[in-house]
Parts: sequence; C-alpha cells; structure tokens
Amino acid sequence: MPFLSAALSRIKPSPTNFASDRARRLKAEGRDIVAVSSGEPDFDTPDNIRAAANAAIARGRTKYTAVAGLPELREAVVGKFKRENGLDYQVAQTIVSTGGKQVIANALLATVDPGDEVIIPAPYWVSYPELVQLCGGTPVVVRTDVADGFKLKAEALEAAITPRTKWLILNSPCNPSGAVYGFDELKALAEVLERHRQVWILTDDMYEHLVYGERPFATLAQVEPELYERTLTVNGVSKAYAMTGWRIGFAGGPPQLIKAMETIQSQVTSGTCSVSQWAAVEALDGPKDFLKDRCGVFEQRRDIVVSMLNQAQGIRCPVPDGAFYVFPSCAGVIGKRTTDGRIITADEDFVLALLEDEGVAVVHGSAFGCGPNFRISYAASLDLLEEACRRIQRFCAGLA
Repeated sequence: MPFLSAALSRIKPSPTNFASDRARRLKAEGRDIVAVSSGEPDFDTPDNIRAAANAAIARGRTKYTAVAGLPELREAVVGKFKRENGLDYQVAQTIVSTGGKQVIANALLATVDPGDEVIIPAPYWVSYPELVQLCGGTPVVVRTDVADGFKLKAEALEAAITPRTKWLILNSPCNPSGAVYGFDELKALAEVLERHRQVWILTDDMYEHLVYGERPFATLAQVEPELYERTLTVNGVSKAYAMTGWRIGFAGGPPQLIKAMETIQSQVTSGTCSVSQWAAVEALDGPKDFLKDRCGVFEQRRDIVVSMLNQAQGIRCPVPDGAFYVFPSCAGVIGKRTTDGRIITADEDFVLALLEDEGVAVVHGSAFGCGPNFRISYAASLDLLEEACRRIQRFCAGLA
C-alpha cells in the first residue's frame, strides 16, 4: 500500500509471537495443541509482588510517572546493579521502559543511522536484527557453532568489526540457545572491543537468574570496567520474577545515552505503567528465596526435555547452561517424508509438519538466524513438556 513507510518494508512480524498466536488460534478452533513456543514462565508472579501492586492501587498510585521511571524504581535498579553485578550507576544513568524490547529499541533509535552496522551473534533473539533494520542500520550476523556452545569467539568478533560498526549486541544467557558466557570468554571479547573504541556494547541480561549448576553469572561491564562508559546493561523482571505481562524492562548506561533514550521514550510511550513499576520495586528490593527454587525446577525440566529429545530419531539436542530454552538440531530429518508424502527440506517444514500432524507448536530455528534447528521453551509444566516430547518422538519415528 503506497501510504506505508519504507521502514515497514524492512521488518517482519515477530516469529515467536506468530507461533504463539497460531497455537492459540488452533486451540480456539478445537485442535489438541501442545504449545511449547512461548518464552513465558508458567509460575505465578510471587505473592509479595502482587500485594505491592494492590497496595499501589489502593493508595491511588495510578497517575502518570516520570518518563524515565519512578524515582523509587530507578533507585531500586541502582541497588540491583550494585548488589548483583558490582556495577555503580547513578539514578541519572538508569531508565525504566515498557519491557526490555523497548529499552533496546530506544537505544538503537537514539544511535543508529543508515549505514551503521550492528554485530549480532546467531542464533539470536528474533527482534535484534528487525529493530536494527527498522532504524535503517545493517545487522551483521555472525554465526556461532554448537561445538563452541553457540558462543561468539574473539576472532570472529574481530573479523566482523568494520569502521561502520556501531554496536555489538550480546545476550547471555541466550534466547534461544541457552548459552552462558563465562568470565574468561567475556574477557576475551573485551580485549577485542578495547581495540575498537567506536563500538558500543549492549548486553541483554534478561535471563540472568536462570543459570544452572555452579556457573556464576557475569556481564561485560563487570568483567572489564574499561568498557563501562560504552556499555548499556539491559535487564528486567519478566523472566525470573514471572512478570511478563507487567512489562517492565530497565537499563544502566552512560548518562548521555540514557538521556537520548529518554527523549525517544517521551515521544513514543512516556513512562510505563505506574502500578507495574511499584510491583517491580518490590521485585528488586523484596525477598528472593524463590529464585533459586524456581531455577532448580527449570533445570529439572531442562534435563528431562534434553533426554527425551535425544531419543527422537534424527534430533540432536545440546544441554543449555541457562535461560529456559533448548535449541535442538533437526538436521537428521531433513530430506525425509511425512506419512502423507510431504518432504522436509528445512527446519520450517519440520515445524509446520509437526504442528499439523502432532499438534506441537515450536519455533523454527531459521527465525533465530540458525538452522536446521528449532526452539522449545521449557517454561511449562512437566506434564506438558513430556507430552510434547512424546509427540515429537512419534512424529520423527514416522518419517521415512
């Protein structure tokens, strides 16, 4: 349609949202659908956080807030970064937005011009390249390898940097692979970035509290303080605190960047929901005993899902170190036929046939820049996950 902008032609709808919406539509039509496509914890928001929201409503704290967030929440963000990450930010170096996605969009809209390049390791969260392209920038996708744990290596980062590079986006733990960068791995990347002072770094730490085993979480500005002045550290309460619908993301970074992001936000949404912000204050400042317990539940689910998927013919599933996704390869079924004769030529064919034949909704790996793979979210009940895996096993066994 001629009145639509050129920017719209550069982006596509979110494949993860599309997969979840499609599963909901099929369920509404009466289909027996097992949806393991959505990155949304099945746990309820903790009682103390919900009580804080109710108290805010009862006290009439339902008015507009400052664009960059409630002072109390920004203070809580400062405390969180200091306490959990060893990062010293002032309140003026923080911003609260309507989810982590808006934080990232604000940063890119405030800094990226046509021709600017943004390095994005693949597999990546589906919104990164789309947001870069919305801004007129160029995503520079760097494929990682399962043999390296789907993690960007220093030499690959060095090779990807050009004089046009504006940002590196680094997501750990990673959606969709579950990859977690250790201290030494981040230090190796930091040594490259120290040589290229035009490159800014956006670390998406949304899954920080979902790291398994004894592996500690680390973020780049913490590992290498020399990068502090050009790093935007992004986080939020959606995943670990089961607050997806509350829509609260936040970041800490250089004050001039934060101010520019605030300017963008002032013209797009203004401040985020006041009640959600008061709930987030309680999330960041309140008790956190449940985090370890829930992480243990996710780890148990991970182990069962990985084991069951590796029993499916043609599927190979590595063990992720964090987040709540597995990212198995379906290379072993490419070229095979379904019972009604459809040839599986790519991961998207696999995902569509799996949904049609067995009613299992997953997301194809090429949506994340890496195929032939697919993503399963194990942020669901164990019964649901086991049923999904049994159906995948049956589907794969039926291919010829």
